[in-house]
Amino acid sequence: MTSARPAARPAPARPRPRPAARPAARRRKKRRGRMAGLWAPLLVVVVAVVGLSWDTDTQGVPPVAGRCSVAGSALTLTNEQAANAATIAAVARSRGLPARATVIALATAQQESRLRNLDYGDRDSLGLFQQRPSQGWGTEAQVQDPVYATGKFLDGLVEVPGWETGDLTLVADAVQRSAFPLAYRQWTEMAETLAGALQSEAPAALSCTFSPPDAAGPVDDRAAAVAEAVRGEAGPPTVAAGGVITVADAAWPEVTWAVAHAQRLQLSQVRFADWTWTPDIGWQQNTGQDAGALVLQLST
Repeated sequence: MTSARPAARPAPARPRPRPAARPAARRRKKRRGRMAGLWAPLLVVVVAVVGLSWDTDTQGVPPVAGRCSVAGSALTLTNEQAANAATIAAVARSRGLPARATVIALATAQQESRLRNLDYGDRDSLGLFQQRPSQGWGTEAQVQDPVYATGKFLDGLVEVPGWETGDLTLVADAVQRSAFPLAYRQWTEMAETLAGALQSEAPAALSCTFSPPDAAGPVDDRAAAVAEAVRGEAGPPTVAAGGVITVADAAWPEVTWAVAHAQRLQLSQVRFADWTWTPDIGWQQNTGQDAGALVLQLST
């Protein structure tokens, strides 16, 4: 469909000749020119500094209730993004892969879906990694299972020659075959920061806050489903009455996984060593108290 061409604009009036600039005016113009030249690189520096204060969804949003934050960083995520990122790290960890695998997987999922388990995409692309069932990645249900989708991505990753040290964006694209092969590189710093927190042995590297909804169903009925999720990504659980789940052989990466999934699993408390996490406050250290294991308390 063609559109009508706009009427031609009248030619602008010829400007009147301006008097020659006085020497002082010419000097002021030169100074303004020099200042403009100084401002340009300064603005680049300012933009670069501001660019370090990002989150994975919206630039410059500070940590607030209903979000997750990485200690010592400006990085914040939604609870959904944190849960998906924690699953990616858990699957890579369960395979004994180095931290580099988690970094590449996180950067890829961030570019493909913003770390969301999407039920739509380009053509038949779905899930965290926008994998296409028609291209052999799995069924629609499988590629929307974050554990399965991460596993399939890692299957492809370890087949890329030199993936451990190669350029992140080239390695990621070797798996994804993206129409925008250089787009993954922009998330390198974000992925390294997030992977570091998810794999850290330091206390309270990731904290999430949210307003707990009303518990959906009897706590002991829900505990069985939560225990299965824990078994698959954090270790063998023990379930006790009242919605208490214990993981004896756990370390801080498993604890961080639990906090990242707390909203989804309806957890009201996570305890490990002398630290306690709650959804309204976050982490608190209780000197002299030792949980002795990872203890999860479901909302009642």
